[in-house]
Amino acid sequence: MAAPIEILAILGSLRKKSYNRAALRAAHEVLPADALLVDFTLEGITGYNQDDEGNVPPRVAELKVAIRAADAVLIVSPEYNYSIPGVLKNAIDWSSRRGADNLLVWEGKPVAMMGASVGAQGTSRAQYHLRQVFVFLDALPLNRPEVMISAAAQKFDAEGNLTDEKTREAIRKLLEGLGRGRGDCRPRKSQTSCPPERRK
Repeated sequence: MAAPIEILAILGSLRKKSYNRAALRAAHEVLPADALLVDFTLEGITGYNQDDEGNVPPRVAELKVAIRAADAVLIVSPEYNYSIPGVLKNAIDWSSRRGADNLLVWEGKPVAMMGASVGAQGTSRAQYHLRQVFVFLDALPLNRPEVMISAAAQKFDAEGNLTDEKTREAIRKLLEGLGRGRGDCRPRKSQTSCPPERRK
């Protein structure tokens, strides 16, 4: 039996009752049978400081190891001020640096993103900015489907359960596409991003 596809889920919100935390829970509910979704929250990651690259904070080191070990990454995030939340951008900045561990963990890594907001845009601008970032990092963003959950207050109940079936199906298709993208993992410079058995 083949090993399950390991997807690292990075939550870009620190709020305990965030709609994005609820969306991540919905992702667990529709996860394909051949996949494993591992959550990573961003609490405890200090502000990026280039002076500290030789002595990476422990939580940052944990994030880099988790990205390195995963077959693919799912980012679930809100949109702040038309862009990427600071806590998420900070985590990406930290994890993108080679540092003393000499790892470039994003290179060649399949990445999907989704997000929820109470407004009409559904985190679209944050997702487009994330795509720009991942182009520079040489990751492999999944193009479709785009999961931008608008009017979130009407799609989740009071307990944070996703009640909109169309959105649930879109999340399921996103996870299926991300699992298929695992085969595209192809680091071209550092040869350190993909697990050894999946390098090309």
